Amino acid sequence: MGRTPTGQTRTRVLAFVQERLLAGTPPTVREVQQAMGFRSVGTARQHLDALVDTGQLTRTDDSQHRGLRLPGRSTGGPGGRPTGGRGSSRPRLVPLLGRVQAGPLTTALQDIEDHVVVTTRHPPTELFALRVRGDSMAPEILADDVVIVRRQPKAEHGQLVVAMVDDEATIKRLHRRGSGADLRIELRATNPRYAPIAPDPAALVILGLVIELRREFTGA
Repeated sequence: MGRTPTGQTRTRVLAFVQERLLAGTPPTVREVQQAMGFRSVGTARQHLDALVDTGQLTRTDDSQHRGLRLPGRSTGGPGGRPTGGRGSSRPRLVPLLGRVQAGPLTTALQDIEDHVVVTTRHPPTELFALRVRGDSMAPEILADDVVIVRRQPKAEHGQLVVAMVDDEATIKRLHRRGSGADLRIELRATNPRYAPIAPDPAALVILGLVIELRREFTGA
């Protein structure tokens, strides 16, 4: 098996450390070594030193085993998490979890590809981001757009959701008809070329509510 390019390995190290810091549990060098499968602590330390040198991570004190921090983050809480609750909006790093299909259902990806900065009152543990593929939600949502999702198990009629049916995920508008035993649910596309998805309500899992859309504009 060939060696993973250094850049890819360092990206994985950064993503792991960011995830731990956002969860409030800064990792030790040994924990980084074990998580990445490095043969020595020295290899983990080299990657962490390089990330500090490039400004992607900072240290509060080189003598601390858990002194890693995210750049620009307050040190008021564990792992550099800003203290305080939902009272004020502030920049937060949110994990970008692969892609979600805006079209036929597709297997959901949970690997962290990157992180995006979101200004929000919500704790970062309540949020995740997904990159969209497919055109079923066009022109409202286009392929390669990034949606910011708030984790929640329920949604109201007409809301834009990320839903999972039989271990597959999709982004659609939720439509409800009836109630109780007569409840009928449809996941509807914006693009008229796509038929509604009518899952068994018992098999439908709402992963979250889409609260923000990111789109990059190129050229002109």
